[in-house]
Amino acid sequence: MTTITRFAPSPTGYLHLGHAASALFCAKQAGAQGRFLLRIEDIDQTRVRPEFVDAIYEDLSWLGLSWEKPVRVQSQHFDDYQMVLDRLGDMGLLYPCFCTRKEIQTEVARIANAPHGPDGVLYPGTCRHCTVDERKDRIAAGESYALRLDMTRAIKQATGPLFWYDRKAGKQHATPEIFGDVVLARKETPTSYHLSVTHDDHIQAINLITRGEDLFFASHLHRLLQEILGYDVPEYHHHGLLTGADGKRFAKRDRAKTLRSMREEGISPDAICNQVTGI
Repeated sequence: MTTITRFAPSPTGYLHLGHAASALFCAKQAGAQGRFLLRIEDIDQTRVRPEFVDAIYEDLSWLGLSWEKPVRVQSQHFDDYQMVLDRLGDMGLLYPCFCTRKEIQTEVARIANAPHGPDGVLYPGTCRHCTVDERKDRIAAGESYALRLDMTRAIKQATGPLFWYDRKAGKQHATPEIFGDVVLARKETPTSYHLSVTHDDHIQAINLITRGEDLFFASHLHRLLQEILGYDVPEYHHHGLLTGADGKRFAKRDRAKTLRSMREEGISPDAICNQVTGI
Protein backbone atom coordinates (compact mmCIF):
# COMPACT_ATOMS: atom_id res chain seq x y z
CA MET A 1 0.00 0.00 0.00
CA THR A 2 1.30 3.43 -0.94
CA THR A 3 2.08 5.51 2.14
CA ILE A 4 0.33 8.87 2.20
CA THR A 5 1.48 11.24 4.94
CA ARG A 6 0.90 14.86 5.82
CA PHE A 7 2.59 17.62 7.76
CA ALA A 8 -0.08 19.98 9.07
CA PRO A 9 1.25 23.01 10.98
CA SER A 10 -0.78 25.92 12.33
CA PRO A 11 0.59 29.31 11.14
CA THR A 12 0.48 30.94 14.59
CA GLY A 13 4.25 31.25 14.91
CA TYR A 14 7.50 30.22 13.27
CA LEU A 15 8.36 26.52 12.93
CA HIS A 16 10.83 25.10 15.45
CA LEU A 17 12.97 21.96 15.72
CA GLY A 18 10.03 19.83 16.77
CA HIS A 19 8.21 20.76 13.58
CA ALA A 20 11.31 19.93 11.54
CA ALA A 21 11.50 16.49 13.13
CA SER A 22 7.86 15.75 12.35
CA ALA A 23 8.00 17.05 8.77
CA LEU A 24 11.20 15.19 7.95
CA PHE A 25 9.82 11.97 9.43
CA CYS A 26 6.63 12.27 7.36
CA ALA A 27 8.56 12.85 4.15
CA LYS A 28 10.86 9.91 4.89
CA GLN A 29 7.90 7.58 5.47
CA ALA A 30 6.40 8.59 2.14
CA GLY A 31 9.68 7.93 0.37
CA ALA A 32 10.04 8.00 -3.39
CA GLN A 33 6.91 5.94 -4.05
CA GLY A 34 4.55 7.50 -1.49
CA ARG A 35 2.88 10.87 -1.17
CA PHE A 36 3.87 13.68 1.19
CA LEU A 37 1.23 16.40 1.65
CA LEU A 38 1.36 19.77 3.35
CA ARG A 39 -1.76 21.18 5.00
CA ILE A 40 -2.16 24.61 6.60
CA GLU A 41 -4.36 24.34 9.67
CA ASP A 42 -5.45 27.94 10.08
CA ILE A 43 -8.96 27.71 11.53
CA ASP A 44 -7.95 29.95 14.44
CA GLN A 45 -8.15 33.17 12.46
CA THR A 46 -7.51 35.32 15.55
CA ARG A 47 -3.93 34.04 15.83
CA VAL A 48 -2.96 33.33 12.22
CA ARG A 49 -0.62 35.74 10.45
CA PRO A 50 0.28 35.69 6.73
CA GLU A 51 4.01 35.93 7.43
CA PHE A 52 3.84 32.67 9.38
CA VAL A 53 2.23 30.94 6.39
CA ASP A 54 4.99 32.22 4.10
CA ALA A 55 7.62 31.13 6.62
CA ILE A 56 6.26 27.56 6.64
CA TYR A 57 6.87 27.26 2.90
CA GLU A 58 10.30 28.88 3.18
CA ASP A 59 11.47 26.75 6.10
CA LEU A 60 10.33 23.46 4.61
CA SER A 61 11.91 24.29 1.25
CA TRP A 62 15.14 25.19 3.05
CA LEU A 63 15.10 21.75 4.68
CA GLY A 64 14.97 20.27 1.19
CA LEU A 65 11.37 19.10 1.35
CA SER A 66 8.84 19.21 -1.46
CA TRP A 67 5.14 18.42 -1.36
CA GLU A 68 2.12 17.96 -3.57
CA LYS A 69 0.21 20.99 -4.73
CA PRO A 70 -2.21 22.56 -4.24
CA VAL A 71 -1.79 22.80 -0.48
CA ARG A 72 -5.03 22.37 1.45
CA VAL A 73 -5.67 25.50 3.53
CA GLN A 74 -8.37 24.81 6.09
CA SER A 75 -9.78 28.33 6.23
CA GLN A 76 -10.76 27.93 2.57
CA HIS A 77 -12.96 24.93 3.38
CA PHE A 78 -15.32 26.02 6.15
CA ASP A 79 -18.22 24.95 3.93
CA ASP A 80 -16.87 21.39 3.98
CA TYR A 81 -16.81 21.33 7.76
CA GLN A 82 -20.29 22.80 7.94
CA MET A 83 -21.57 19.90 5.83
CA VAL A 84 -20.01 17.45 8.28
CA LEU A 85 -21.66 19.29 11.16
CA ASP A 86 -24.97 19.12 9.34
CA ARG A 87 -24.57 15.35 9.01
CA LEU A 88 -23.89 14.98 12.71
CA GLY A 89 -26.80 17.29 13.50
CA ASP A 90 -29.17 15.27 11.33
CA MET A 91 -28.10 12.19 13.30
CA GLY A 92 -29.09 13.92 16.53
CA LEU A 93 -25.53 13.91 17.85
CA LEU A 94 -25.00 17.66 18.38
CA TYR A 95 -26.52 20.21 20.71
CA PRO A 96 -25.85 23.92 21.25
CA CYS A 97 -24.19 24.87 24.52
CA PHE A 98 -24.74 28.45 25.71
CA CYS A 99 -22.66 28.19 28.89
CA THR A 100 -19.86 30.67 29.45
CA ARG A 101 -16.55 29.46 30.82
CA LYS A 102 -17.40 31.01 34.18
CA GLU A 103 -20.79 29.30 34.28
CA ILE A 104 -19.16 25.95 33.56
CA GLN A 105 -16.62 26.50 36.32
CA THR A 106 -19.38 27.40 38.76
CA GLU A 107 -21.40 24.32 37.87
CA VAL A 108 -18.37 22.03 38.09
CA ALA A 109 -17.53 23.45 41.53
CA ARG A 110 -20.86 22.11 42.78
CA ILE A 111 -19.98 18.58 41.72
CA ALA A 112 -18.02 16.44 44.15
CA ASN A 113 -15.13 14.64 42.43
CA ALA A 114 -15.99 16.08 39.02
CA PRO A 115 -14.63 13.79 36.27
CA HIS A 116 -11.56 14.91 34.36
CA GLY A 117 -10.38 14.18 30.83
CA PRO A 118 -7.32 15.01 28.70
CA ASP A 119 -8.38 18.67 28.47
CA GLY A 120 -9.33 19.10 32.13
CA VAL A 121 -12.66 18.88 33.92
CA LEU A 122 -15.41 17.43 31.74
CA TYR A 123 -18.37 19.56 30.75
CA PRO A 124 -21.28 18.70 33.12
CA GLY A 125 -23.88 18.54 30.34
CA THR A 126 -25.92 21.55 31.48
CA CYS A 127 -27.29 22.50 28.06
CA ARG A 128 -27.85 18.93 26.97
CA HIS A 129 -31.17 19.10 28.78
CA CYS A 130 -32.49 22.25 27.09
CA THR A 131 -35.68 21.82 25.07
CA VAL A 132 -35.70 22.23 21.31
CA ASP A 133 -37.75 25.42 21.60
CA GLU A 134 -35.41 26.89 24.19
CA ARG A 135 -32.43 26.22 21.94
CA LYS A 136 -34.13 27.83 18.95
CA ASP A 137 -35.15 30.89 20.97
CA ARG A 138 -31.67 31.46 22.37
CA ILE A 139 -30.02 31.08 18.97
CA ALA A 140 -32.59 33.45 17.42
CA ALA A 141 -31.80 35.94 20.18
CA GLY A 142 -28.18 36.00 19.03
CA GLU A 143 -26.60 34.24 22.00
CA SER A 144 -23.14 32.82 21.54
CA TYR A 145 -22.92 29.05 21.60
CA ALA A 146 -20.73 26.05 20.95
CA LEU A 147 -21.85 22.84 19.28
CA ARG A 148 -21.08 19.86 21.49
CA LEU A 149 -21.05 16.18 20.60
CA ASP A 150 -23.52 14.18 22.67
CA MET A 151 -20.95 11.57 23.62
CA THR A 152 -23.38 8.99 24.99
CA ARG A 153 -25.45 9.01 21.81
CA ALA A 154 -22.36 9.07 19.60
CA ILE A 155 -20.84 5.99 21.22
CA LYS A 156 -24.10 4.13 20.67
CA GLN A 157 -23.59 4.66 16.92
CA ALA A 158 -20.55 2.37 17.01
CA THR A 159 -21.21 -1.24 16.02
CA GLY A 160 -18.65 -2.57 18.48
CA PRO A 161 -15.38 -1.77 20.27
CA LEU A 162 -13.23 0.78 18.48
CA PHE A 163 -9.52 0.26 17.91
CA TRP A 164 -6.66 2.11 16.27
CA TYR A 165 -2.98 1.32 15.79
CA ASP A 166 -0.01 3.41 16.82
CA ARG A 167 3.38 2.43 15.44
CA LYS A 168 5.09 3.09 18.76
CA ALA A 169 2.40 2.12 21.28
CA GLY A 170 0.74 -0.71 19.35
CA LYS A 171 -2.95 -1.56 19.16
CA GLN A 172 -5.16 0.84 21.12
CA HIS A 173 -8.73 0.46 22.35
CA ALA A 174 -10.45 3.81 21.77
CA THR A 175 -12.16 5.32 24.80
CA PRO A 176 -13.60 8.60 23.45
CA GLU A 177 -15.78 9.03 26.55
CA ILE A 178 -12.72 10.50 28.27
CA PHE A 179 -13.54 13.77 26.45
CA GLY A 180 -17.17 14.00 27.54
CA ASP A 181 -19.40 16.21 25.38
CA VAL A 182 -16.54 17.79 23.46
CA VAL A 183 -16.93 21.01 21.44
CA LEU A 184 -16.85 20.38 17.69
CA ALA A 185 -17.64 23.92 16.49
CA ARG A 186 -18.64 27.38 17.64
CA LYS A 187 -21.10 29.96 16.39
CA GLU A 188 -18.35 32.04 14.80
CA THR A 189 -16.21 29.10 13.60
CA PRO A 190 -17.95 26.08 12.03
CA THR A 191 -15.26 23.61 13.01
CA SER A 192 -12.68 22.61 15.59
CA TYR A 193 -9.31 20.89 15.47
CA HIS A 194 -10.95 17.52 16.09
CA LEU A 195 -13.55 17.89 13.36
CA SER A 196 -11.39 19.46 10.66
CA VAL A 197 -8.38 17.14 10.93
CA THR A 198 -10.54 14.01 11.01
CA HIS A 199 -12.38 15.15 7.89
CA ASP A 200 -9.30 16.38 6.05
CA ASP A 201 -7.28 13.24 6.75
CA HIS A 202 -10.14 11.24 5.26
CA ILE A 203 -10.67 13.23 2.07
CA GLN A 204 -6.91 13.44 1.51
CA ALA A 205 -6.65 9.65 1.95
CA ILE A 206 -3.98 9.96 4.66
CA ASN A 207 -3.04 6.50 5.90
CA LEU A 208 -0.20 7.45 8.26
CA ILE A 209 -0.73 10.32 10.69
CA THR A 210 2.36 11.60 12.47
CA ARG A 211 2.03 14.04 15.36
CA GLY A 212 3.38 14.69 18.84
CA GLU A 213 2.51 12.50 21.79
CA ASP A 214 0.72 15.48 23.33
CA LEU A 215 -2.08 14.66 20.86
CA PHE A 216 -2.13 10.93 21.62
CA PHE A 217 -5.48 11.03 23.43
CA ALA A 218 -7.10 13.02 20.63
CA SER A 219 -6.89 9.90 18.51
CA HIS A 220 -9.44 8.23 20.80
CA LEU A 221 -11.97 10.88 19.86
CA HIS A 222 -10.98 10.94 16.19
CA ARG A 223 -11.52 7.19 16.01
CA LEU A 224 -15.12 7.68 17.14
CA LEU A 225 -15.70 10.41 14.55
CA GLN A 226 -14.27 8.12 11.87
CA GLU A 227 -16.72 5.41 12.90
CA ILE A 228 -19.74 7.72 12.93
CA LEU A 229 -18.89 9.31 9.57
CA GLY A 230 -17.84 6.12 7.82
CA TYR A 231 -14.23 7.20 7.32
CA ASP A 232 -11.23 4.92 6.84
CA VAL A 233 -8.95 4.36 9.84
CA PRO A 234 -5.30 5.35 9.29
CA GLU A 235 -2.23 4.25 11.21
CA TYR A 236 -0.69 6.67 13.69
CA HIS A 237 2.78 7.55 14.87
CA HIS A 238 2.82 9.72 17.99
CA HIS A 239 6.40 10.79 18.53
CA GLY A 240 8.09 12.16 21.61
CA LEU A 241 8.39 15.93 21.99
CA LEU A 242 11.81 17.44 21.49
CA THR A 243 13.17 19.45 24.39
CA GLY A 244 15.99 21.90 24.92
CA ALA A 245 18.86 21.68 27.38
CA ASP A 246 16.54 23.03 30.08
CA GLY A 247 14.15 20.12 29.61
CA LYS A 248 11.37 22.30 28.26
CA ARG A 249 9.73 21.30 25.00
CA PHE A 250 10.30 23.55 22.02
CA ALA A 251 7.57 26.13 21.45
CA LYS A 252 6.82 28.74 18.80
CA ARG A 253 7.35 31.51 21.33
CA ASP A 254 10.99 30.41 21.83
CA ARG A 255 12.58 32.44 19.05
CA ALA A 256 16.08 31.05 19.64
CA LYS A 257 14.94 27.61 18.50
CA THR A 258 12.88 28.56 15.45
CA LEU A 259 14.10 27.31 12.08
CA ARG A 260 14.01 30.87 10.83
CA SER A 261 16.44 32.12 13.48
CA MET A 262 18.71 29.10 13.08
CA ARG A 263 18.81 29.66 9.35
CA GLU A 264 19.75 33.30 9.93
CA GLU A 265 22.59 32.15 12.20
CA GLY A 266 24.03 30.08 9.35
CA ILE A 267 23.10 26.64 10.66
CA SER A 268 22.84 24.23 7.73
CA PRO A 269 19.82 22.08 6.84
CA ASP A 270 21.99 18.98 7.24
CA ALA A 271 22.80 19.98 10.81
CA ILE A 272 19.10 20.34 11.54
CA CYS A 273 18.33 16.94 9.99
CA ASN A 274 21.05 15.26 12.05
CA GLN A 275 19.76 16.89 15.22
CA VAL A 276 16.16 15.75 14.91
CA THR A 277 16.46 12.19 13.62
CA GLY A 278 15.03 9.26 15.54
CA ILE A 279 11.57 10.45 16.57
